[in-house]
Amino acid sequence: MLHRVLTAVLALGLAGNLAGGAPALAQGTPAPLRPDQVKFREVYKELVETNTSLSVGSCTAAAAKMGARLKAAGFADADLVYYSTPEHPKDGGLVAILHGSSKTARPMLLLGHLDVVEAKRADWVRDPFVLNEENGVFYGRGTSDMKVIDATWVDMLVRFKEGKFVPKRTIKLALTCGEETLEAFNGASWLATNRRALIDAEFALNEGGGGRADANGKVTTQGVQVGEKVVQQFRMETTNPGGHSSVPIKDNAIYQLAQGLLKVRDYDFPLQLNDVTRAFFAKAGAGRDDAMGHAMVAISKDPNDKAAEAELNKDRGFHSMLRTTCVATLLDGGHAENALPQRAGANINCRMFPGDTMEDTKAQLDRAIGDPGVKLIPLPPIRPKSTPAPMNPKVMGAFESVAAKYWPGVPVIPTMSTGASDALYLIPVGIPTYGVPGFWSGPEGSGAHGLNEHMSAKAVYTGRDYLTDVVKQLADTE
Repeated sequence: MLHRVLTAVLALGLAGNLAGGAPALAQGTPAPLRPDQVKFREVYKELVETNTSLSVGSCTAAAAKMGARLKAAGFADADLVYYSTPEHPKDGGLVAILHGSSKTARPMLLLGHLDVVEAKRADWVRDPFVLNEENGVFYGRGTSDMKVIDATWVDMLVRFKEGKFVPKRTIKLALTCGEETLEAFNGASWLATNRRALIDAEFALNEGGGGRADANGKVTTQGVQVGEKVVQQFRMETTNPGGHSSVPIKDNAIYQLAQGLLKVRDYDFPLQLNDVTRAFFAKAGAGRDDAMGHAMVAISKDPNDKAAEAELNKDRGFHSMLRTTCVATLLDGGHAENALPQRAGANINCRMFPGDTMEDTKAQLDRAIGDPGVKLIPLPPIRPKSTPAPMNPKVMGAFESVAAKYWPGVPVIPTMSTGASDALYLIPVGIPTYGVPGFWSGPEGSGAHGLNEHMSAKAVYTGRDYLTDVVKQLADTE
């Protein structure tokens, strides 16, 4: 997912080195698998080995394979809704419905994107589109982001149907495409816009949460994503009549652009807190006895505490959680090596704090740059402002009570992602969306979006069991 590179969980140290190779510590010889785990592994393997990258893959094919498994388990054709558009035949998905018994309880939605980030075989130690298991660790593109959750959702519904489990509330599953690439067809957005009734739910469970383990494999924290920023791109551009390079002048489009970029670099948007980040800093800080921990608790009590802010700004994850951020990511300029540039430009990637709009962000950048000759052009898509999901005690309570059985004494901490996920499309249409805890990575990270993506087998199987218990509890709670 897009937000995994720098999320609130990175601030807890969950992401580690995203481009690393093998984990520093082998995970040991796994215990023999239970029969239900063997079947789950087959689903996981099939998903990882179905290439769903934008360039050559097909989410439609992956959705069809998962639908076939659900149908074989007993789902009626009417409860398996495939969707795609003629313009994007490989970006299709699936909505599956397990009907509940209650006439009053609203459904719950399990959301999962099938697409993955591109992976070049020559750069990887192992084939990224083969599920490799070595020393208790799974390797492959999507092993952590997010086919492990997709496989969990599908396997769960298969077991529920085969076991004749009838929940009180209806359980819906939406497998989508397009989350990993901004310009791609996005299935979650399409469903929210065109088939809102099909995915109607009281709340949704999604990617975005997760846990951290120490170097010895002991889980130390679990996080629940309750809110996220919104991505907004701007084109920064300068223009100039140009001329011959043999007679240079200081009025130069590249120099002017460079000055504008330095102003963006040096500008800090104002500090902001909301209910989610305030709870994060209070709860995560309480577990630390150092200057950073004390600053976390202090800022949760008083956002005007400048000393606490200065301490938190030393950590790039915390700095990003506290405000809107904008950064230059692409650069171009000039038209000939022996001519003064007539045009220069850069892409400015902004991650807007919940509640901030494109117009607000642009106005602040314009003031910081202070040069009307430096144009900021908003680039599509222009998304609505982000609104965090409420910290629903029913949902948070299920995460916490089940976590207490699996990891006694480990805190479950609400987090706000500094990136974005498909929750962005569901929350505005009235479906509060939560990034689930359960899976975890060690200090080395998971390699999500990078090389040699991986997840320990223990995290995979334990997280899958944990989420099954969470969904059962929520499905039987009206």
